[in-house]
Amino acid sequence: MLKNNLNDGLQLDRTFSIAPMLDWTDRHYRYFARLMSANALLYTEMVTTGAILHGRGDYLAYNQEEHPLALQLGGSNPAELARCAKLAAERGYDEVNLNVGCPSDRVQNGRFGACLMAEPELVAECVDAMKQVVDIPVTVKTRIGIDELDSYEFLTHFIDTVMAKGCGEFIIHARKAWLQGLSPKENREIPSLDYDRVYQLKRDYPTLNISINGGITSLEQAKNHLQHLDGVMVGREAYQNPYILAQVDQLLCGSQKAVISREAVIETMLPYIEAHLQAGGRLNHITRHMIGLFQGLPGARAWRRYLSENAHKNGADIEVVKQAYQSIQSEMVAQ
Repeated sequence: MLKNNLNDGLQLDRTFSIAPMLDWTDRHYRYFARLMSANALLYTEMVTTGAILHGRGDYLAYNQEEHPLALQLGGSNPAELARCAKLAAERGYDEVNLNVGCPSDRVQNGRFGACLMAEPELVAECVDAMKQVVDIPVTVKTRIGIDELDSYEFLTHFIDTVMAKGCGEFIIHARKAWLQGLSPKENREIPSLDYDRVYQLKRDYPTLNISINGGITSLEQAKNHLQHLDGVMVGREAYQNPYILAQVDQLLCGSQKAVISREAVIETMLPYIEAHLQAGGRLNHITRHMIGLFQGLPGARAWRRYLSENAHKNGADIEVVKQAYQSIQSEMVAQ
């Protein structure tokens, strides 16, 4: 497993991280994920600079239990990004990450996300502005290319330009992005994966900390990637099959701690859920993230169905979660 210490400031273990996913990796999911892995580096959903600086509500709120935690920012104005990075550092975030990978039309219209790959000098300026005002790491999540700009030379020019302003950590989604003609969902599936290109990048830039993202669905695959790279970032699999996280610390990070059971995860979530309900929240704000906890086991459908049919109802409380767990136990016994 490769490690390096190019970073200035705080050192983070980037062996395994969970990708920022819009509408999915909110603070409730992150709390849930942290119960299963103490080592995984968690990322917020992408938050735009406009939301933080001008929106109503606290877009930087999180639970202290979520650390280590990175804030992913969307934006392209260096001054605004610097202001947001400084706010994030003051609030205790462990890292600020710049999104240079999202291909959606809305993001492009705001001149951020994957389209910024075509403007490496601007990305470098943004990174520099943020690094000037914070001591925590400033990282970049990007693609291997965009549209017809998908040569290895294009990628290395981007890396060279941004690295020159002090960025020592890159998360590379091993697909290029099509900015026209494909939806964000299609951009996660249709462009072919090119893991070898990311491996080559690490060979050519051995002092950089490089993590890989895209199409990783098992910890065995993660272990294979870690033979070549510093870190692995998993997205949809960590959300749809969250119990995969329960063995991250042991299989990838050398922990000797016992693997937490699914029952223990549920029991530990109950006080958190109760506190959320007492604060005026709704049960399904949290249980929607727990639906995949029994993925692949007999009775998983009963668990999903019970939560889906009951957690959204007015007055729904932790008894719904307990009943859902009883339903899966009953089905497993019947098997």
